[in-house]
Amino acid sequence: MEDKNILVVGIGNSACDIACETSRIAKQTFVSTRQGAHVTPKYILGRPLDTYGTPSMAYLPLWLQRLLFKSLLFVARGSQSSYGFPTPKHPFLSEHPTISSDVLNLVGHGKIKMKPNLTQLKGDRVRFADGTEEQIDAIIYATGYKVSFPFFDLSLINSKENEIPLYKRVVHPEHPNLYFIGLLQPLGAIMPLAELQSQWVAELLEGKVGLPCKEAMKRDIEKDREAIYKRYVNSKRHTMQVDFYPYVAQVKKEMKQGRLRPPRQALTQFVEEPQADANLTQSAR
Repeated sequence: MEDKNILVVGIGNSACDIACETSRIAKQTFVSTRQGAHVTPKYILGRPLDTYGTPSMAYLPLWLQRLLFKSLLFVARGSQSSYGFPTPKHPFLSEHPTISSDVLNLVGHGKIKMKPNLTQLKGDRVRFADGTEEQIDAIIYATGYKVSFPFFDLSLINSKENEIPLYKRVVHPEHPNLYFIGLLQPLGAIMPLAELQSQWVAELLEGKVGLPCKEAMKRDIEKDREAIYKRYVNSKRHTMQVDFYPYVAQVKKEMKQGRLRPPRQALTQFVEEPQADANLTQSAR
C-alpha cells in the first residue's frame, strides 16, 4: 500500500481500521460510504466505551439511551461533521457502532478523504455518486460478511439475506438437536454470550431442560425479527443483532422456564467406534 492511492469501501469497524492503517503509508486513502456512520471513540472521558453499557443503561428507553450517548459523544469529540466526516441520517444506536479513536483525526488532517458511494470503475479511475473521479491503485471492500453453511443442503439451512430463523439465536425450530453457538452480533462482547449459549445447549443435550413448542418458537423468532427491523437500518449487517444484557436475561429466563418443560429426546446414540480405536480411547482415559 506504500505510496499508492487506496480506496476502502465501507464504514464499519474493519473499514475504519484498514483506512487508518493504510493512511500512514499510502499516498492517499479514500473511504467510500453510502450513508455514513456514527463514530464512537474507544475511550470517553477517560473510560473505555463498554463501561458505559451497564445493565441499568441497557434497560432505559431507547430515546433516553440515545440522548445520553449523544451527549457523551459531543463532549468527547464534538460534531463529527466538523472533521469532514459525514453525519448519517439514521439515529444513533440504529446500527452496529463504528468504534475508532483515530479515523476522525485522520479525516480532519486530510490523511483520509471521504467519498460517497462509488458508481463506476473506469480502468485505474473510480467515479463516485457526486460526479467526482479519483485515480485508484487498490480497492479494499470492507462491506460485511456473507453468512453461509456450505456443508448444509440449502433445503435444510438457507441463510439467504444473512437471515437464519433461530429461537434465541441458538435453536432451529425445524431441526431437533441442531444448535448454533456465537451466530449473533451483540452490542458488547460476544464470548460471554457464546459461553451462556453453550451452557444452555449442554442442558438441552443432557435433557435437563425443554423447549417451547415449534409454533411458539416461530412466533418468538418473528417477534425478534420485527423488533430488529423497527430499530435498525435495513441491512444484512443487522439480521443477527442483540443487546448484551437484555439477551443474557432472555437466555437465563429461557433456561429457568425450560426446567419446567418436558425435554426433547436427549442425545444417547453415537456412532460406534472400531474396537481397536475404542480400546485406545479407553486407555487414554
